[in-house]
Order: sequence, then structure tokens, then C-alpha cells
Amino acid sequence: MQRNAFFLYSDTERAGTRIAALGLMAMLKREVADVAYFKPIISRPAETEPDIHFVKHYFKLRQPVETAYGLHIDEVRKLIAEDRLHEVYERILEQYHALEKAYDFILCEGIEDGFDFEEVLDFDIDLEIAASLAIPLIVVVNAQKTENATDLQQHLRLLERTFAKRRLQVLSFIVNRLDGSLMEEAQATLQTETPLFTLPEVAELNQPTIAEIMEQTGATLISEDEKMLDRSVSQSIVGAMTLEHYLHYLKDGALIIVPGDRADILVGTFWANLSRKNPSIAGILLTGGLVPSESIMHLLSGVVDFPALPMITLSVDTQTAALMVQAVQPEITLKSKRKISLAEGLFNDHVDLEIIKKRFRLPRPETMTPVRFTYMLYEKARHSGSDILLPESDDERVLRAAEIVLRRNLCQITLLGKPEKISQRASLLGLDLTKARIVDPEQFPDMDTFIETFYRLRKHKGIIRPMAKEMMSRVSYFATMMVYLGHADGLVSGATHTTRETIKPAFEIIKMRPGARLISSVFFMLLHDRVLVYGDCAVNPYPDADALAEIAIQSARTAQAFGIEPRVAMLSYSSGNSGIGKDVEKVRLATETARRKAPDLLIEGPMQYDAAIDPQVAKEKMPDSRVAGQATVFIFPDLNTGNNTYKAVQRSAGAIAIGPIMQGIKKPVNDLSRGCLVEDIVHTIAITAVQAAMEKEEQRP
Repeated sequence: MQRNAFFLYSDTERAGTRIAALGLMAMLKREVADVAYFKPIISRPAETEPDIHFVKHYFKLRQPVETAYGLHIDEVRKLIAEDRLHEVYERILEQYHALEKAYDFILCEGIEDGFDFEEVLDFDIDLEIAASLAIPLIVVVNAQKTENATDLQQHLRLLERTFAKRRLQVLSFIVNRLDGSLMEEAQATLQTETPLFTLPEVAELNQPTIAEIMEQTGATLISEDEKMLDRSVSQSIVGAMTLEHYLHYLKDGALIIVPGDRADILVGTFWANLSRKNPSIAGILLTGGLVPSESIMHLLSGVVDFPALPMITLSVDTQTAALMVQAVQPEITLKSKRKISLAEGLFNDHVDLEIIKKRFRLPRPETMTPVRFTYMLYEKARHSGSDILLPESDDERVLRAAEIVLRRNLCQITLLGKPEKISQRASLLGLDLTKARIVDPEQFPDMDTFIETFYRLRKHKGIIRPMAKEMMSRVSYFATMMVYLGHADGLVSGATHTTRETIKPAFEIIKMRPGARLISSVFFMLLHDRVLVYGDCAVNPYPDADALAEIAIQSARTAQAFGIEPRVAMLSYSSGNSGIGKDVEKVRLATETARRKAPDLLIEGPMQYDAAIDPQVAKEKMPDSRVAGQATVFIFPDLNTGNNTYKAVQRSAGAIAIGPIMQGIKKPVNDLSRGCLVEDIVHTIAITAVQAAMEKEEQRP
């Protein structure tokens, strides 16, 4: 019998199983409806066990914590000491089989790093547990201390023989932490019967963040901006010299350790960090329990439009503080959002999950959950090859979102603005935007072409060349022209611009797709247990029946493109034949028109919202309907109804609203809310990247 599970195993400590767990669990959440996580043996209380805590909360597992492990290490030691090892396996199997009955798939992970039973056992208990559970392995190998590919090859062959002896199936080897030269050698020479993937060593993943230093040393935050705590610390520097000599030792990513009463070092460090000629500092650790005076803090916080350095404090002396920082173990935690993005991008770049998926069976889910939608969206974006333009590079949220997208390798990013200004701001924020393309509109070599093109497109509306030149000086029009002329594949804006400023240039320059009757929009509504599509909530105020039919078809096609089975409810204030009036008749006519134009789609209406979404109400009001009670696409009769409904659901039900996503336009241009979060921007960029890839595919002969 083939198990719906695999066992993540490493034979050495600090192999980087968290990176593998991130990538593999993301794949499972994308492919499987209900996934569980299981550690056979833990050494900490379940509520604080790092792996269980991370996986459960990051992947939003519904699984209770107490079901995520078999035994605590103290129980295991006691049973082994009493010569009752068989009970260890029995109790682990009992817990595992309970999960097997309740979930579609289980990711098991072995004993945490630096922990073994060699003092009492002459075998690897992880392998014995995997054999008892009868599930295959995915093996993570730590190549950090390997000198050459020959030694690594011998180690892999030894592992293969070991697994074969125990009759364990291995789905793949993931060789991690290969340095630059060994990475190239390993890729060229390593050979195994099992699929093998290699991951390079990435320095930042082995560097602590300010937040990790705070947590492990007990330091206290005294600056205000908590977003800066995700900055990585490449090294620590003790500020003991006079300022003029100390400044020569500053390095990128350094944590400055200095007594809290050294105002000269504090002020000098702060202003050196703002200078374009100096390295970017990660943060400042004040020692001795001393904090700067009110006048010094006032001076340090007085520079507007620039992020302040994170400052933390310890009550110990400087030497002790330096030793405490040196002892901090780098981790990937729930707070390490930049590390998580980097690790996910690293894994997906180097591991072909399709090869692994072919080696075991994955049960397909029937519904699209928010978590599954997000991971499916990211996977589609990752394969899109799109270049998405972000014109609002002066907004911190946009820069943070751009870094996440680049680290996850979701698509290419182009930023508009002055390169030196963007680079400095990214440096001050501790962001890595080196992979982004930066375009300065004022230095753009094809500006004359842009002006002439806009003049040609709009001269029938009375635009003259001087007016065209002025319009191209506006960032929204310049950005839209970049997309129109193929300098980027799609555009995301609206964090600082109004919807009109984002959408109007697209109407004037890019215009509608061939065959489209109008441009409309949808919101993806991520509720706790499903993903719905709402249209049109942003563009068309008073659509007539033909326009409503077009909106329904466009919205259904959008749902299909993003993995949502379209069951379209045409909404009104009455259901079926129960009501009369011109508004109901408009929806009824729109339903008939949409069905005639798209007979392959499941479209029904008029229908009230409660009948569309609630199966019990649907049984009473529309018992014969194939849409009522299970609609996934909701078409509102007008903009007033749609816009208010999506906001009501968003605020009242705690739903995440992604959009408005534009439909019917030749090339994708999508709007953001000015109150958007970084996560909202990332989602919208990913959707735009997928739309751009779809447009390219449709245009191919």
C-alpha cells in the first residue's frame, strides 16, 4: 500500500531541513486539500517546539498541536531505559495512523538538529521510525564540510546502500549548503540512482536578524520601527575607538555594539548610515543598560523620510554583549519574512518538484482554499517569465513587496525612479533590490518615441505634441506607455496614486483586447475556507444587460485561469422567477445573453446573494439549481452594489480582497488600494505576471 506521506530526513545537523520543509509543504498545500505535519519525537513542549510551531502557523494548518508529534524525548528515554523500545514505535504508529485517517497527506520530519541516541542505540532511530511507518524518504544532505565532489559522491552511495538495506524508498536527495566551486563540481559530476538536487550555500540564511538577536539575548527594543528588525546581521563591530577612527571599520550589515553613553558613536553611526559613501548598518546594540539622553534621541529621530536604525539595549557590559551576540544561532522563524522569501526562492529555483510529485500519489482537492490559491498563484507566476513594472518606488511598501517577489523568483521587477535614490532607500531599509531593473524616466532614451506614440494615439481627441510631452512627464502615463510598447509586460500601481490615475492612461493607451466589448474588473475574495470572485466592483457604474453578460463571461474566464471552477451567480434582489421589475429583468436578460455567448459556462440568475452562497437557502429558493449554494463567481448588477458588498465582506468576514484585477484590456494594468499592505502588493504583482503570460500565449500564432 502506498502511503500518502513522506519522511523528511537528514543524517547530520544544520543541514537546512527548514528550507526543504518550506518548499515541500508549499507544494503540498498547492496540490492537496488537507495536509498534516508530524514529528515522531520532540525535545521541547509541543506548544513551543520550533518546527511544529513554524509549520502550523506559517501554513495555517487546521491540525491541533497535540496531534503533531508522537512522543517527547523524556518518554522515549524512559521507555528505552526500561527495555520497552517496542512501545516507542507502537505509540508513534498509533498517533500517525490517527492523522492518516483525518488528513489527505502527512509530511513527517525527523529529530531536530544536534540530537541523537547514539549513546544507547546502535542504529538511526529516524530510519527505524520511517521503516515502521512504511513511508518513503526525502533526504537532506549537509555538504558544508565536504571538501570535494568525490567525497560527496561516496557519502551519497553509502546512504543509498544504507537505505536499501533497510528497504526504504528514497524519493530524492537534496544536497544543501554547497559553496560556489563545489556547487559547480557537484552539478557536473554527482550521480545517483535517486533523483538528486543541489542547493548553494546562501550567506544570509546563516546570518541572524536583529529580531533573532533580541529573542536569544533578551535585548530590548528602544527604537520605534519594528519593520527594521528583519534586517540580517553579517557581523558585529564594537564601537570602542574615537569616532574618526571607528568610522573606517564600518561594514555593510554590521551590528554596532557600543555603550549606551557613547553619544559620539551613536550620532556618527546614524549619520554615516545616511551617507551614500558609507556602508549600510544593520542596527545598534547599546550596552550597560544605558540609553541615550532625550536630546540625543530627539536628534536621531529628527530626519524625516528616512528610516531610523533599529536600536536595542542589554544591561550587560560590552564584552559580554559581544559574546552573547556571537553565540546567537541563525534561524528561519515566523518573523523572518525576508529569509522565508529567500529560502522559498532558493528551493524552487533548484528543486524540480514535478519529478518528486511523480514518485508518489497526491489526492486532488475539490475546493480552492485561500492557502492553496496563494501557492498555486505563486507557482504560476514563477513560470510566467513576466516583467512587471512598479512606478511607485517612493513607497516603502512597494519596495518591500518588490524584494519579496524577487527573492521568491515570482517574476522580474522594473522600478521607476532615480537609481541612486532607490538604491539608497533600499539600503537604508535593509532591502536587496539588486535584481530589479531601475528606469529613470528623465533619462529614458526612447522618450521621443513615447511622446510621438501618445500623440498619434490621441490626436483625434485634440492632443497636440506639447500636450503629449507633458503627459509623458506624468509617471502613470509614462509607465503605461512602457507596457504598451513592450518595455514591460504589466503594470501595478495605486499605492500612492488614485484608481483614476492608474486606470485612465490604460484606457487611453493600451485599450481593449480584440473582441472585448468593455473593460471590467474582479476582486479575488479570500475567505477562511474558500476563494470567491466578485465582479464588477470597480469600473462600470451602470452596466446594461449586454455589459453585464460580458462582465460575467470575463469574470468566469478569469476564475478559470486561476484554478477556480466557475459557477456564476447573476445577482439581483430576487431569486429565479420570484420577482419582477426592470432591475430583475436586466439581470435575467444578461443571464440569457451570457449563456448564449458562452454555452460552456455554468451561469444562472437572477439570484439573491444568500441563495448563491448558502446551500440550505439554495434548497429552499432554487432547489434545482446547479449554481445556487455553491457559486464561485458573483456578478453584481451595478457598481454601487458590488463595491459596497466586497467591502462589507472584507471588513465583516475578515476576508482578504485582492484587486481590482482588470479584465478585457490588451495588456495587464492592475490597481492597488492606497491602504494596501505589502502582502496585497505581492499578490497583485503575481496575478499581473500570470495575466501577462496568458496574454503572450494567446498572441502566439
